Amino acid sequence: MDLSVIIVNYRSRDKLLDCLKAVKNSDWQDVSYEVIVVENHSGDDLSEISRVYPEIKLVVSPRNLGMGAGNNLGLDLAGGRFILILNPDTFVQGRAVATLLDYLKQHPNVGLVGPKILYPDGSLQSSCARWPSFFMPILRRTFLGDYFKTSRDRFTMNDYDHESVRPVDWLMGSCLLFRRELRLAEGKVFAPRFDERYFMYFEDTDLARQIWTKGFQVVYNPEAVVIHDHGRLSARYPWYIALFRDRLVWVHIASWLKYFFKWGFKTKQKYVEN
Repeated sequence: MDLSVIIVNYRSRDKLLDCLKAVKNSDWQDVSYEVIVVENHSGDDLSEISRVYPEIKLVVSPRNLGMGAGNNLGLDLAGGRFILILNPDTFVQGRAVATLLDYLKQHPNVGLVGPKILYPDGSLQSSCARWPSFFMPILRRTFLGDYFKTSRDRFTMNDYDHESVRPVDWLMGSCLLFRRELRLAEGKVFAPRFDERYFMYFEDTDLARQIWTKGFQVVYNPEAVVIHDHGRLSARYPWYIALFRDRLVWVHIASWLKYFFKWGFKTKQKYVEN
């Protein structure tokens, strides 16, 4: 089988149904694929999926595993040589997935690829970035970012037109395509998986870092376009209110610290010419 599509659902039933319809209606040509939906103990009734799409593998987790571990649950069941991670609020169109798949097949030095991502109104969504500095989450969430706008804009690659294929440090996890196995030197094999220490946030940055350290590239490919009806749940309130009202902010902080303790505090890892 060519491809396993993994979608983790958490309280996104209606968007998930639209996502699955878009996947079904995509231009697959001769691509063989399967779809695995992980219901991450959100309480959503997904029985309609089994009725409308009986071919889909539906897995119900006994507890909320978080984003990375939820996707790993799908990975454990996947039979494809390539893995597509999709958020339930994404909409693939035309040959978007086939384009990414063809690119990976034609570039054996690339381990992970992602598309151009647009908001529903057609505006560009920042989905590729440079490695974060330790203080970048603070700059992005507070007024301090206005005083360090150059650093903040460099992180989100505002100096790049997002119209050409290029290696990037990491890609947002709403739509990621990667090889199930990376063939390393001396016959060794590395199977990319999400680090389950991150309940949510930074799991996509970490995955890209794993792939780069194994000697494979991470590539942004705008020849494929995906719509993402994205709402930043961790940015619902101003930072000075969110610290007291929003649990996701503390989840984000925990992942932030775990990432830097794992990979170190230096920001000049030169996998990509920046």
